Amino acid sequence: MAIENLKGAAAIPSDALEDRGTVDIPLSDPPCTLRGLTKAIVGRDDVQTGVWECSPGRFRRNNPHGEFMHFLSGECTFTSDEGEVLNIQGGDTLFFSPNTEGVWDVHTTVRKVYVLV
Repeated sequence: MAIENLKGAAAIPSDALEDRGTVDIPLSDPPCTLRGLTKAIVGRDDVQTGVWECSPGRFRRNNPHGEFMHFLSGECTFTSDEGEVLNIQGGDTLFFSPNTEGVWDVHTTVRKVYVLV
């Protein structure tokens, strides 16, 4: 069995995370920049997981997957295309159904642990 402990994931220095460029559909100038750390689950190539960090700004969610996410730090707002507004901060846990669409407003750099299925 392979077990990896990401103890202190909230405290990993940003420069230790992989540069992932900018968001796909920016709605702010400058666009949000992304950093992250991908973790593989052996035998489950259909599952993506890791640590994700996003700088302040605004962008459209462009992800067809279902997603579990636990926010480690930061503050943001997600407004779904149906008009539901979620104010999110470090410590919050969310579940998005596949094809959840809307707009992220990142107020302070956010970091989350995620699982895409």
